[in-house]
Amino acid sequence: MIPADLVGSVAATLTTLAFVPQVAKTLKTRSTRDISTAMWSLFSAGVALWLVYGLILGAWPIIIANILTLAMSLTVLAIKLANRGRE
Repeated sequence: MIPADLVGSVAATLTTLAFVPQVAKTLKTRSTRDISTAMWSLFSAGVALWLVYGLILGAWPIIIANILTLAMSLTVLAIKLANRGRE
């Protein structure tokens, strides 16, 4: 593995793992009161574009990290939207 791929893989792993606690808490409590819908929507769109970028480049660290991050982000966003009006 070339050094750039190693750095990219470590960075992708860390930034993806950073979302696990929020997703776990949201799934457990179903509470999204303190999560901004606008921020989470923009973030999810940004992650989707990073995924497209990674696909264009064929950069596997970017692709894998953004598939996982997008799945987690959309999970939280779906719960947030389902809670709309209840919180």
